[in-house]
Amino acid sequence: MLEEDKMEYVYGALLLHSAGKKVDEKNLKKVMEATGAKADDVRVKALVSSLEGVNIEEAIKTAAPVAVAAAPAAAPAAEKKEEKKKEEKKIEEKGEEEAAAGLASLFG
Repeated sequence: MLEEDKMEYVYGALLLHSAGKKVDEKNLKKVMEATGAKADDVRVKALVSSLEGVNIEEAIKTAAPVAVAAAPAAAPAAEKKEEKKKEEKKIEEKGEEEAAAGLASLFG
């Protein structure tokens, strides 16, 4: 099964938590079915049991800095891509200048 399919269950649990509802098998199945998905009883049971004793609010707070810290890591890659585009443009402009100079020498 795709990773996204697994995440639907986690999203459902987070939705229940944010609505102040108990994250249990019955409620999670209702959320899944409300989205048009067929709830897999094994996945529902596994997620609910894995969340037993977990402070979801604390887990969200702990995970948030990790997600925020990961975002700036993408910025240098974007900068490198921007630099590469600038370099390509310079090379392209230089090529056009050389071509123009070559044409000028033909007409002398």
